[in-house]
Amino acid sequence: MKQTLPLAQWLSEPRPNETPIAWVGEHTWTLGQLRYDVAMLVKVLQQHNAERWALCFENSYLFIVGLLATLHAGKTPVVPGHSRVSLLEEQQALFDGVLTDQTLAWHGTLVVIASACQSTENGEPLPDIDRASYIELFTSGSTGQPRRVVKPIACLDREAALLAERFADRLTNCRIVASVVPLHLYGLTFRIFLPMALGLPLHAAMLYYTEQLAALTSQHQYAFISSPAFLKRQDHQLVPPTVTMILSAGGMLPWEDVLQTSNWLGVWPDEIYGSTETGILAWRHRQQDDMPWLPFPGVHITVEADEVRAISPLIPDENGLLLDDILHFDDSGQFRIAGRRGRVVKIEEKRISLDEIEQRLLELDGVHEAAALSVTRGGRQGIGVLLVLDDKTRQQWQQSGAKALELSWRRALRPWLEPVTIPRYWCIIDEMPVNSMNKRVYAQLQELFHETP
Repeated sequence: MKQTLPLAQWLSEPRPNETPIAWVGEHTWTLGQLRYDVAMLVKVLQQHNAERWALCFENSYLFIVGLLATLHAGKTPVVPGHSRVSLLEEQQALFDGVLTDQTLAWHGTLVVIASACQSTENGEPLPDIDRASYIELFTSGSTGQPRRVVKPIACLDREAALLAERFADRLTNCRIVASVVPLHLYGLTFRIFLPMALGLPLHAAMLYYTEQLAALTSQHQYAFISSPAFLKRQDHQLVPPTVTMILSAGGMLPWEDVLQTSNWLGVWPDEIYGSTETGILAWRHRQQDDMPWLPFPGVHITVEADEVRAISPLIPDENGLLLDDILHFDDSGQFRIAGRRGRVVKIEEKRISLDEIEQRLLELDGVHEAAALSVTRGGRQGIGVLLVLDDKTRQQWQQSGAKALELSWRRALRPWLEPVTIPRYWCIIDEMPVNSMNKRVYAQLQELFHETP
């Protein structure tokens, strides 16, 4: 296995200044430039009393500058997960200042940084990074309030090493491109830590569209860090780039999208299972639909009564963490994901699994995607569902009318679901609302029901 470089040594010798770190378009930033930019920012931060700095960047190279400078200056990097001023104002108790590469209308302590594009030559040594240093991330909790997750740098270094053990050989000579931002753990781990640990150049810009992926120069080969949401929207009419590896995380990747991605790019995606709290837990490389997940080395996932616990070298708590997912294991220790806990609502004193309803809906002919929610109208609570249909069924829905198709769906569900569980409210949509990590945006789903007569 290739030896990985821990964060504390990302700037250290003996690697030469000319080592490429990141690029965008025709411009490449080198290790010498990174050393210089970090040193300059460390001096700025040392002049501020602020201890906790929110990292709000669009450019991944400058994100690395901000991250390293914060740690070398003895400060705490905070990753709020976004760069929206309105939310930053609501969350200003979480940090003391903001580091950014954007022009933000922020009234608090703000440092806007840019690269000097100048290489250091025998500069003053930087202060060492404290071995106990950590990064704070914030993820949306069940109450809608940001939930703080502390990630020790040592855990992130171990995660990069664990990934390198599995994927380093296939990543050799690759450049890293991504459609996910480093403002969430998946992007932070795979887009920043993994390439920096392996000495691979990374793309500083975010890929939003298939056209940007297809426009990559054919002079290099690429590993693509993606999400199911991006892979679902690919334009397969474009000339494919030289992608030799695809990693997907943030949600389940539908088999249809696996096939289309493989047909277009000529490579089968690798899928990653985990969470912000746990880090990576398992992976799978599907060349057929129903493939189980294989835990990473050192990760132990056990069933305790009706709960599932993960113990991992990436989880600081020696007791591990309870998972939100329902997992079914086979005799070899591999598992399949059967749904999520907590997606149970009570209607007319009956406990109803929204996951079960969604699964039954997906078994109906012509239903491509389904989301079930508890909807209250006129003081009456019922199940509302949003459906994405295939072209043939959508045409039938438009021609024959919604009521006829809804009635046929209700009849098909009766053998499987109790009467109170049969959806009362139906909404047909073109595309399921998801964020950049392919997580369903349930606030938007509820709004769609409000708009439905």
